[in-house]
Amino acid sequence: MINTIIFDLGAVLIDWNPHYVYKTIFDDEQEMHDFLANVCTSDWNEEQDAGRSLQEGTDLLVARFPEHEANIRAFYGRWIEMLGEPFHGTVEIFKQLKESSKYKIYALTNWSAETFPFAQARFDFLNWFDGVVVSGTEKMRKPAPEFFQILLDRYNVNPAEAVFIDDNYRNVVAAEKMGIKSIHFKSAEELSEELRAIAIL
Repeated sequence: MINTIIFDLGAVLIDWNPHYVYKTIFDDEQEMHDFLANVCTSDWNEEQDAGRSLQEGTDLLVARFPEHEANIRAFYGRWIEMLGEPFHGTVEIFKQLKESSKYKIYALTNWSAETFPFAQARFDFLNWFDGVVVSGTEKMRKPAPEFFQILLDRYNVNPAEAVFIDDNYRNVVAAEKMGIKSIHFKSAEELSEELRAIAIL
């Protein structure tokens, strides 16, 4: 019997995208893609998600790529502009699950502890969760099994009674290995169908 739903946040409930900032900086789209692929990379950003300070992460890149200093500093200097709108379809699913009163609902997110408060201030639905576990605060991130275990232990969640929803397939695989039924998020429509198929919605 499923009694717990665990949501990822970015790209599932919240639209976050560096392109929103860097499209205003670069005239050439290919240059923007090259910069994000080779300088302010996903791997680099994930180190801040895992607890490295924004200052340290920025300073490391500026030392490596001094010619890109202004654009590197824009990543966190203008980070709040990278927050788009909520994904309303997924938020509506969350609302239905919450209002059913059948489930405990948690968030397990790879997010910098320094930037997460900006999202909390902007998106009311982040206050609907029964608990939120933020990688930057815990100094570890998905797909590490120890990060999932923090949530399971803190909120006394039985993995066999939980469903995990994430857009990143590597995280879905990691959760499945821990015995948590998982859904690889692609769209709100598909999520709704998959939840109905397992009698959650």
